[in-house]
Formats: sequence, structure tokens, C-alpha cells
Amino acid sequence: MAAASGVDLIDELFRSEGMREYLGEPVTLIEHMLQAATIAEAEGAPDELVAAALLHDIGHVRTTTQSGSEDRHAEGGATWLSACFPSSVTEPVRLHVAAKRYLCAVEPEYAAGLSGASTRSLAAQGGAMSRAEVNDFERSPYFSNAVSVRRWDEAAKNPDVQTYPFEHFRPLLERLQIST
Repeated sequence: MAAASGVDLIDELFRSEGMREYLGEPVTLIEHMLQAATIAEAEGAPDELVAAALLHDIGHVRTTTQSGSEDRHAEGGATWLSACFPSSVTEPVRLHVAAKRYLCAVEPEYAAGLSGASTRSLAAQGGAMSRAEVNDFERSPYFSNAVSVRRWDEAAKNPDVQTYPFEHFRPLLERLQIST
């Protein structure tokens, strides 16, 4: 992704792929991503985390795989975004699936509250982390940011919530965009 056109490419993806079903959830994929960013912003998250919440499932948007299986969307999305955004945005995107596995290992109430689609995908993503995986994940410099993005991710599945449109977040993305 070229840095000069990165936000434009993301905008086009949101417009062209925005109404796709989101793995059996009651919101579309783009509604889900906008809702996650809206929640993050409402909670006072820093711009990098609002951007990560907005872009956390960009790997799903860029693929046609919507089967509910783990298709490496987090890694693929973060890699694609890394040409345009700093690691403070891309690493929480890359780690948001690991953060789900982490939270399911350390917070039984989190695992119990997962949506049906999240519960199904968890098994394909490797299930709850082992104790050793938990310890390794907690050492990541982006651990707490990834956990925050994951919490917003799970909360962003309500069809009755009003969200900001992509245009609201565009200036934030433009400020964070890096030049190459």
C-alpha cells in the first residue's frame, strides 16, 4: 500500500465492501469496525488505538474469506497496513486475535460472554492460550493495547448502536499515516 494513497484505499474498501455480512454477527463488517472505533473514541482512547479499533478487521475486508475460520486476517491486515501506519496502530491489529485467546484464558467471564460467532472462531484460532502463551503474550510491548482493541472488538456487534461514519475518522487516519 502506498503511503500517499493509503487512507484513500481504506476509504474505497469501506465503501466497496462495507455491506458484507460479518461472520454471522448482527452487523455488517464495516458497521462492526466503525462501532469498535466509535466505542474506543467514546472511552477516550488515544488516536493510535482508535485507528487500530477502526482497522482491526481490515484483513477480512481485503479478503473474500468469510467462512468463520481463522484466515490469518489479523496478520494479513497488519502487514498490509504497515506500509502506511506506525506499529502503534498495526501491532494491536496484528495481536487482536491473540488478545481474544489471552482473555479467554485469564478471564472466564470474558469467554462466557463471547458472541456465538466469536466462540466458533476461537476454536479455529487455537482456543484459549496456555499458561506459557499467556506469559509470552504479556511480555509484548503492545499487550495492553491489543487487549483494549479486542474488548472493543467484542463489544462492537450491536445492531442498534449509532456509529460515526468513516469520514469522521479520516482526519485521524491522515494524521497517523506515515510517509515512505
